[in-house]
Amino acid sequence: MRISRHLFATTLALLALDCLARDYHYSDSHLHYVDFFQETEGMSTLLKAMDAGKIDHAMVSGIPVAKKWHEDEPKRPRYYAGDDAGAYWYSATDVFVAAAVKKLSPEQRKRVHPFLSGFNPTDKNADAHIRRMLELDPGLWQGLGEVFTRHDDLTALIYGDTPRANNEAMARVYHLAAEYDLPVMVHSNVTSKRERNPLYLAEIEDPLRNHPHVRFIWAHAGTSLEIHRHQEHLEFLHGTLERMLGEYPNLYIDLSWSVLQPYLLDAKGTPDPKWLKLVEAYPDRFMLGSDVVGRFEGLGDYLRAFDPFLDALPEKVAQQVARDNFLAVLPRKRQAQIAD
Repeated sequence: MRISRHLFATTLALLALDCLARDYHYSDSHLHYVDFFQETEGMSTLLKAMDAGKIDHAMVSGIPVAKKWHEDEPKRPRYYAGDDAGAYWYSATDVFVAAAVKKLSPEQRKRVHPFLSGFNPTDKNADAHIRRMLELDPGLWQGLGEVFTRHDDLTALIYGDTPRANNEAMARVYHLAAEYDLPVMVHSNVTSKRERNPLYLAEIEDPLRNHPHVRFIWAHAGTSLEIHRHQEHLEFLHGTLERMLGEYPNLYIDLSWSVLQPYLLDAKGTPDPKWLKLVEAYPDRFMLGSDVVGRFEGLGDYLRAFDPFLDALPEKVAQQVARDNFLAVLPRKRQAQIAD
């Protein structure tokens, strides 16, 4: 018995030292270079924030809509939810991202991975627009998104039809993504603010089933801060993801901040064993994202907040989630360039 206790204590000590010794480097799989007014602190500030936060790579996208400053509003809103004024699809966001990336040195460009997002997902002309953008800058764009479909109150504020991840326009976009080997990040809420069931699940599940050659990154795993304001915890989320990951090998999960709590960590910061088990079962399907919008101060803090969860995973799996899984979904040509 005495020997068993000694071995147990030694094992605990080694595990503790292992966690303390871990030095994570990250990939940010979900970062917006501009905000909802298409403004940014700039690429230099972003790269400094990446260096400070040990972020080796970052997905860089625009914001596909611009928030209107309405004639009747005396003060400019600071966010899309700042007032009731609408928002409109804004394709020039990709021009800003492309211009910023093109100014970087070859070594700097290896670290940023621009995703094209400035298209209207309800317009069946969207795929033609995307093709023109891809042909305008061959090899620049490494993914599509974040595509805004079901997105809390923003959905109601955007002028035009309600965007859905499973409409005809997006089906055309997915075919194009498969042709160009581009991953697609989709924001598609799994439910509404009040329904305690996966009300909109079919909208993301249909394209997963119908487009098996497209790598889908599900932003926030279908959750959002606004949903959590009304429903603190989606009881069905874990079971739904477990089933979907088993059925769809083309599904990848963005564990950005709205998933961190109340799912991965409880109120005391303790990792949830169910979610640890899920990530260990699918170690190559989860990635971290900050979801910052045009402002990069404290960027590393958003990703370091996941460290208690990462520390509870096997070290190899933790490094996959922290850094490597995002790189693995990029176009194969781009992966070869990173390796070089």
